[in-house]
Amino acid sequence: MTLSSLSTTLLNAKRSKGISFSELETLLGRDEVWIASLFYGQSTASGEEADKLIEVLALDPALKPELMTPPVKGCLDPVIPTDPLIYRFYEIMQVYGLPLKDVIQEKFGDGIMSAIDFTLEVDKVENPAGDRVKVTMCGKFLPYKKW
Repeated sequence: MTLSSLSTTLLNAKRSKGISFSELETLLGRDEVWIASLFYGQSTASGEEADKLIEVLALDPALKPELMTPPVKGCLDPVIPTDPLIYRFYEIMQVYGLPLKDVIQEKFGDGIMSAIDFTLEVDKVENPAGDRVKVTMCGKFLPYKKW
């Protein structure tokens, strides 16, 4: 996957400032996962959010329009991902995708979970057998329309 020049600029500025996505969450008032999605060109900043990010990371103000431009979403290469962490999510959907779909439809009916009216959180759960990654997805249920 090739990163855009904006993504590279944002990630390099973040790294040079030694700031985490969690710290940016506190400074910008947005969730760390949403901020990371902005860095990877999957979200759109408001003018105020762009101004804060430019200030915090000491970026060129000329980047503001790029930060505010709606992206083309879901632009991972159309092949099985090779990055081990991203692949595990693909593997989870291969193994549990149909079971999740069945359980969701039993509880809600025929429909989908929104990825627009949606939140995603990542938490660290300490465990003596090895720390755990807890990913919580919360999306509005959207029933399929009959006509």
